[in-house]
Amino acid sequence: MDRRSFLKTSAMGGAAAAATTTLAAPAYAQGKRTLTMVTTWGRGLAGVFDAAQYTADAITAMSDGQLTVDVKAAGELVGAFESFDAVAAGQADMYHGVDYYFLGQHPALSFFSQVPFGMNFQEFSNWFYHDGGRELADDLYSIFGLKAFPAGNTGPQSGGWFSKEINAPEDFQGLRFRMPGQGGQVLGKLGASVQNLPGSEVYQALASGAIDGTEWIGPWADEKAGFQEITKIYYTAGFHEPGPNLNVTVNLEVYEGLSPAHQAIISNASQATNIWSMAQFMSNNSAALQRLQSGGVKILEFPESVWDAFGAAALEVVQAPMDDELYKACYDSYYESMKKSAEWGSRSEGAFAAQRNRVMG
Repeated sequence: MDRRSFLKTSAMGGAAAAATTTLAAPAYAQGKRTLTMVTTWGRGLAGVFDAAQYTADAITAMSDGQLTVDVKAAGELVGAFESFDAVAAGQADMYHGVDYYFLGQHPALSFFSQVPFGMNFQEFSNWFYHDGGRELADDLYSIFGLKAFPAGNTGPQSGGWFSKEINAPEDFQGLRFRMPGQGGQVLGKLGASVQNLPGSEVYQALASGAIDGTEWIGPWADEKAGFQEITKIYYTAGFHEPGPNLNVTVNLEVYEGLSPAHQAIISNASQATNIWSMAQFMSNNSAALQRLQSGGVKILEFPESVWDAFGAAALEVVQAPMDDELYKACYDSYYESMKKSAEWGSRSEGAFAAQRNRVMG
């Protein structure tokens, strides 16, 4: 797929002179500007809305106030699942969210949010910044007139909250469970009735009995959401999101109308958010898990038979859209990079962590 051309040429000449080619100078917006950011998050949702606000504040601070970002929570301007379309159509300048909400636009968006049994935070960063992910993202998002930047990561997400224990794959039959993206498609193959709800609606759905269970993020964000008030059955390790990437995605015409300095500010503010966000989740999760357990929550892990079922279904789901050329290009690049990162990671950090835990207790 050809990438967008940012330079235009024009021929100039005269009767007695040879024609020459010049580059058209881009026109950049001058003066102070307010950018409207819509989000897929309810206002105040722990961690994820924080990441949107952190990005907005960083852009404003780094531009010395030349760019001000007005953050709108889900429902304040458009609904959570309308953010992608709103920015593509120019109704808002940018959105912050997780793009597996928008797989109906293109299945390859899963690679820039999360695929089941996919990359963790470090592996995704390796791919995106150094192993071809950035270029593929530009190819994909430019179809919709967008430019995407990683701007947050929750780290490994929990298996979720359940009304009953899961002892075998058959226990998912008929279970009404909230899980978006390809992870939800995996549970659908196991017989679950999968619901795709924005985060701000999950508590009420669980409390009312409209759903039998839900995944959200991890101990800290889940505790803040209050799910422990409804059920006490919690699975800590999940297959579906080992390192989900959150994006700041900008309308491409808006982005191209910014000066190179302001474009760089958006990119670097997003990278700063990525590190800050991951650290926020990981630094809070252990203490939150201890509080949940002290409050009577039963901490569980799925049995191996369930993990095996997750894996078999995940292979079917992730490989299903391979007839799409761009999806296949992303798939091939993603898994080649993940294999390289995982091989070194297991021999270095993985081996070290095992020995550190053994030696240091």
